[in-house]
Amino acid sequence: MPLNIVSNFASNIAQRNLGMSDAAATSSLAKLSSGSRVVSAKDDAASLAIGSRLNAEVVGLKQAAVNAGQASSMLQIADGAMAKTNDILVRMKSLSVQAGSGQLSATERAMLDTEYQALVSEVDRISNDTDFAGTSLVNGAITSTTTATNSAFDVADGVQDIVFRGDTSTSGDATIAYDGGGNFSVTVGSDVFTGSISSDTNDGSAMSTGTVVTLTNTGSTNKVDIVLNTAFDVDGTTGTTESLALAGSSTTSFTFKVGTGTSSTADDISVSVNSVSASALSIGSTSVTTEANADAASVAISNAIDDVQTYRATIGANQNRLEFAAANIATATENTEAARSQLLDLDVASEMSNFTSKQILIQAGVSMLAQANQLPQNLMRLFN
Repeated sequence: MPLNIVSNFASNIAQRNLGMSDAAATSSLAKLSSGSRVVSAKDDAASLAIGSRLNAEVVGLKQAAVNAGQASSMLQIADGAMAKTNDILVRMKSLSVQAGSGQLSATERAMLDTEYQALVSEVDRISNDTDFAGTSLVNGAITSTTTATNSAFDVADGVQDIVFRGDTSTSGDATIAYDGGGNFSVTVGSDVFTGSISSDTNDGSAMSTGTVVTLTNTGSTNKVDIVLNTAFDVDGTTGTTESLALAGSSTTSFTFKVGTGTSSTADDISVSVNSVSASALSIGSTSVTTEANADAASVAISNAIDDVQTYRATIGANQNRLEFAAANIATATENTEAARSQLLDLDVASEMSNFTSKQILIQAGVSMLAQANQLPQNLMRLFN
């Protein structure tokens, strides 16, 4: 290569290598500051793609663990309600045996029956009042469907759902009415449930999705929830009445997501919780006013106690299953996280050594570039 002062090839080479060293040091610095081996796709496209999927799996598994924990807590609440119901049934058993003895008069049996009926009401109250975050647990399920073809209370008209919460023996026909001023009423047999849209939203405009209007009856522990959506116009429907068909069930089914997929067998656990209302336990119409009634009540209560223990055994079995599912999720999370770490997490010690090497190369490159820039000056001595 000829010696010249126009093109400094040595300087160009030094600049190129210095630029490469600087880029490598910058990349190493980015990895060290982020703690990740793959900062961008160009670092390792395959590892980034696989690691991202594993990371999504880890996040899903952690939420599944939360779901399993909440499901177990939910079943524990149901089991607690059944335990208290069992305590009440034991007391009712004592009253029925006492009332079945011949030394008591009708007046004394009437006194016993006063407590007995109060306990029947308490069984229903516990059944209706036990819930988890607003979801009823041990009172079965009542579904409703409108019977008319041109319903004014369907989803298109702003009524997202009509939920009956209470005695699962309720069935047959009912009616729902709205007066156009924010007031609903539902008639079930001789019971009329009433409720109003809160005054702060009763402004004649459309409702927000998820607005719930709860209807109650002072003589009943049952309730009716009407769920509205944005299509409901507070002032748009006046004096409208619609028929409903009610169907009761003695169980409520829950499906808990304990996996990250959509398979009903691999990712879901389904649990049915039985109702412990007085009617579901077949004690709602019992009394201890006579010896015969007391004996019949004693048999019914014994059967109810057996049923409650069977229901509690089912809940306990499902709680144990959920605990094993949670333990499996924890193991899967640990192993998946380890696999993701192998692909994406940075070996700090190794990368720190690499960064130190690049720093030395940068320092050497800067020094050699300074030397290269002085080479043309040496040629000037030939003119002297």
